Amino acid sequence: MGPARNPRRSEVMAAERPGEAPRWQRCGRIVGAAPYVGPVTRSVIDERAIEAAVIDAEQATAEFDGACRWLVAARQGPMEPLAAEVWVFDRDLARVVLVQHRWRGWVPPGGKVEAGETPREGAIRELLEETGLRVELLPEPAAVAVRSYHPDWPVTLGLSYAAIVDAAVPFVAEPGQPVAWKRLDEDWESCFPGDLARIRQHATWLADRLG
Repeated sequence: MGPARNPRRSEVMAAERPGEAPRWQRCGRIVGAAPYVGPVTRSVIDERAIEAAVIDAEQATAEFDGACRWLVAARQGPMEPLAAEVWVFDRDLARVVLVQHRWRGWVPPGGKVEAGETPREGAIRELLEETGLRVELLPEPAAVAVRSYHPDWPVTLGLSYAAIVDAAVPFVAEPGQPVAWKRLDEDWESCFPGDLARIRQHATWLADRLG
């Protein structure tokens, strides 16, 4: 496979998955997904981050958990901090970078979006902190979902971004949190077992778009 290129926006916007509402309908005034029913906490998030989250959720190639409908309702008041992660693929789209979290198991690099950051900026920072990788994220987010990252924490919005890198680039892991390439045709232990299918689906989608 040759060097990866970012898909043109016209290509991506035309490539909705079967059964999905058009992206422009997801987080705006018209929403096709059923609302996510769950608690919304009352912390303060920068309005810039919320606006960026709305835009990225609209552009995400996949939506889960009625995330956009949830976001429309949640932004009416103070919210739990957002989460962001990066699905880093090799150039063959056969492997993904994961970190071994102490209790979540193998998960994509990511974490909480800090004050003053957009989700995209938070994803880039978390990836650098946890793996040492400096990447350019692909233009369209890979996915948007609603989930809790700990049994005692409320749910929040999580945005997943994607990047493609040379597998020879070395990692610089955080102490006590190993980093590794994981094959997409193999399973891994995670507290989010559904992520493997989602990541595989996005790798297939990218392969179709990038040729």
